Amino acid sequence: MARRAVAKFGLKVSKACELFGLSRTTYYSQSESNRIQRDAALIEALNKVVEKHSRWGFWKCFNKLRMDGNRWNHKRCHRVYCEMKLNIPRRTKKRIITRPKQPLIVFNQHNRVWALDFVHDALYDGRRFRVLNIIDESNREALAVEPGFSIPAARLIRVMNRLVDFYGLPDAIRCDNGAEMAGHAFRQWAEDRCVQLMFIKPGKPNQNAFAERFNRTFRHEVLDAHLFASIREVEQICDQWRTEYNEERPHESLNNLPPSVYMPRVIQSAGNSIFNC
Repeated sequence: MARRAVAKFGLKVSKACELFGLSRTTYYSQSESNRIQRDAALIEALNKVVEKHSRWGFWKCFNKLRMDGNRWNHKRCHRVYCEMKLNIPRRTKKRIITRPKQPLIVFNQHNRVWALDFVHDALYDGRRFRVLNIIDESNREALAVEPGFSIPAARLIRVMNRLVDFYGLPDAIRCDNGAEMAGHAFRQWAEDRCVQLMFIKPGKPNQNAFAERFNRTFRHEVLDAHLFASIREVEQICDQWRTEYNEERPHESLNNLPPSVYMPRVIQSAGNSIFNC
């Protein structure tokens, strides 16, 4: 109506917009159909790029258009890119790892299955740290309680080598699908030593029940009971608690005996395993 009034009666644009309650920005803006028609070539070009490279962001798409000889500036490209809602993260199929269910069997021999898991907490100043817990499922003995700000695969392997030198090789290790355990380095370490990795199913922590139960006790008696000022203090308290847990603390599932009393361990020579490859 405002356009007709300007064209037919010769009104000024500002007066026509005032009469019809229309902003001049809206008056001067092109209609939706005209805009789509004007940007048709750009829309088609963007669709071709996104169809082939669905994970690319705006700038990669823009640079690809420029490489193809198109001269649209980045402001126009970004406007059309947003109007096409390509700036909204596109959903892709999540890759779910398939793992066979591993039975929880309690053995009456050491070094049959070790269980491995991480817990997280923070120092008093807010810095986050992790604790690597490793237990022997036969008698729930805590083999390692290793805290650190970062425990990547390389450090995990160093801890495992230290335990193997002291206790001997396990037949299998039960763990979740974290990057440290499922990565190439740790899998290669286990393969070289003929140690089976028993990965639990994603989202099924109950399949690593012995480690989860140990983590609960560790969190209740250590992490929730102290305010840590430094990672060194965490290490000292964890070492002291691990000794008490193995040698003094009664365990209900072990006839109210500590792990070292319920099933005494004979230290094996380094590298020995119950089964050969």
